[in-house]
Amino acid sequence: MNFELAEEHRMLKDLVRRFVREQLIPLETSVLAREIAGEGLRLSESEEAHLYKVSREMDLWGLDAPPEMNGFDLPAVAMVGVNEEMGHTIVPFHLPPDSPNLRMLLQTANDDQRERYLAPYAKGLTKSAIAISEPGAGADPAGLKTTARREGNDWVINGRKIWISNARRADWTIVMARTQHDDGVHPGVTAFIVDRDTPGLILEREIAMIGGNSTYELVLDNCRVPDSQMLGQEGKGFRPMQKRLSTRRVEMAAWCVGRAQRALDIMMEHVRQRTTFGALLADRQAIQWWIADAATRIHACRLMTYEAAARIDRGEDAKTQVSMIKVFATEMAWDVIDNAMQALGAMGMTRELPLQQMANQTRLMRIYEGPTEVHKWVVARNTLAGL
Repeated sequence: MNFELAEEHRMLKDLVRRFVREQLIPLETSVLAREIAGEGLRLSESEEAHLYKVSREMDLWGLDAPPEMNGFDLPAVAMVGVNEEMGHTIVPFHLPPDSPNLRMLLQTANDDQRERYLAPYAKGLTKSAIAISEPGAGADPAGLKTTARREGNDWVINGRKIWISNARRADWTIVMARTQHDDGVHPGVTAFIVDRDTPGLILEREIAMIGGNSTYELVLDNCRVPDSQMLGQEGKGFRPMQKRLSTRRVEMAAWCVGRAQRALDIMMEHVRQRTTFGALLADRQAIQWWIADAATRIHACRLMTYEAAARIDRGEDAKTQVSMIKVFATEMAWDVIDNAMQALGAMGMTRELPLQQMANQTRLMRIYEGPTEVHKWVVARNTLAGL
């Protein structure tokens, strides 16, 4: 088995590393200052516009979008390298378009939807969100209570969605709703594209999360959309949604590898210089073990993530492997960052360094896209079943 990226994918990874090092990391001080001032973790409009301009000039848009939409159609393995580099910074910037929703539309959009939604999205011209979780049905998408019923050539959607990222900025949102009411686990879930200004789509409230992040709650109150807004087949939305979630989870694992490597780098730089009781911290066995454990677990996580991505590229079932890396990567990054903060002492507790924000982001990732405990259950269930 080849454990190296193809040359062109390695060159792309190096290019993204340069973009992160030269464009994103220098903005961390101003981003952290806004978060400390209570303004949230955000970029200014001018900073964001500059990053979009530079990243586009560097041909970093549409990396996994189809060629007919100005994309490069990169495989999942190549995107692991890209996202590992993006994980080195806490600056809230993502190369357009967002891969998970792109992948879901590629699976399900009809010709009309590809022209109206997928093409501009793949080119980075629009922003999207997805509304899956509900109060009381967060980690169990099969427990959705939001309903959509037919009225002539329309669908009327009613329900409440929560923990939605990017809802305020989204031009359109993929809403998951039940269109059938049977006792099956998967049947009856249908996806709809709901435009921002659709009557009955209500941005109910912003929910402040740790680290200056926010999610949103949406209410759908007799929200009427035409039949042309149904994404994919009626009652067949669960499987494309699950594939969409797998894309995000692989992406998250790659971010965790980058984040943990950045924390390890910060820790090593500090312990090589800091002296306590007449000896460098780097000479202390406890510190050496933290470094050894971090290097080992980062290496293992990187290999696991590439292997899961390779399975996806080959069209193989990767459900178990995706759940494995969701658990392993988030728990690994949490431990590595925590040890780095401990090694830096009081400096590691400040909000001026990126470590605390890296810890906040990693703590969130242990919950969203399925908490650790749910993914362990999936791995155990699939292993017992011999999958």
